[in-house]
Amino acid sequence: MAVLVTGGAGYIGSHTVVALHDSGREVVVVDNLSNSTQRAVDALRELTTPDLVFVELDLCDRRAVSALFSHHDIDSVVHFAALKAVSESVKLPLEYYFNNLMSTIVVLQAMVDYGVNRFVFSSSCTVYGQPDEIPVTEKAPTGAQSPYGHSKHMCEQILADAADAADINVVSLRYFNPVGAHHSSMIGEDPLGIPNNLVPRLMQVADRRIDCLPVYGGDYDTPDGTAIRDYLHVVDLAEAHVLALGALSGGLQGWTAVNVGTGVGSSVLEVIDAAELVIGSPVPYEIVDRREGDIAMIWADPGLAEQVLGWRSTRTLNDMLRDHWNWQCRCES
Repeated sequence: MAVLVTGGAGYIGSHTVVALHDSGREVVVVDNLSNSTQRAVDALRELTTPDLVFVELDLCDRRAVSALFSHHDIDSVVHFAALKAVSESVKLPLEYYFNNLMSTIVVLQAMVDYGVNRFVFSSSCTVYGQPDEIPVTEKAPTGAQSPYGHSKHMCEQILADAADAADINVVSLRYFNPVGAHHSSMIGEDPLGIPNNLVPRLMQVADRRIDCLPVYGGDYDTPDGTAIRDYLHVVDLAEAHVLALGALSGGLQGWTAVNVGTGVGSSVLEVIDAAELVIGSPVPYEIVDRREGDIAMIWADPGLAEQVLGWRSTRTLNDMLRDHWNWQCRCES
């Protein structure tokens, strides 16, 4: 029996594939390589097993997904495959809604058809929008402020309905801002084109692939005027997915939303300062206008993750930035 990991060649997906393999699970990886490369698949085979199953396909293709389930003995799904940039989603809302909702529905239908009932969903803290109270618990009202966030919330509603009607048990991991890389430096965040997220873009500035880091907004109502986020190590996050599958195998039923974060917020300028210490040189930056869809601040209350999954973060911001920088340097060597 195998775990199907959709979007498994992507940033978080690839780290979760390694964590699942390390926990003794067989894995089938699916990705359309729209925001990843064959290089990531090759690295996964080095880190796991040379015969790791990888299938390149579009999850919006019902026939292809059905064939995938018929050819492999799948007993659970970890679903990452999605378009994921907040600012891009504001410009391309229809693409985000179609891709993110349709791929989820197609996978769920195949699960129903083939009797698979354990599902871990890659959700996001963006479903909350700008919360009234921080740290954010799972009881906070949702209020996404971008098509990306709305698409994640809509998928959660689809999953909750499927849990009620189709006996599919779901953990929806609402994670905050993953950064860092595997300690081997063989996999990390390697987006095609110019990165949308802070840390990979910062690292490209540090190794002179980009001249200057844009800091989007310096007038937020925060101590230094820049946005605050809860950054967590991608390996910590990958381990949360393994534990979520374990909780489902252990009898967790229905649909459960769980925040995955450190419980600590760091501003953009604080991240830049910490990165400069790791890198050993200044990172040039310029404060520019805010981006549409961004919020001022958010960080998690991770208490439920510890209670339900037995998970808590163990790696620091320094660990995240060190591992990401080591990955960046290996990419350039």
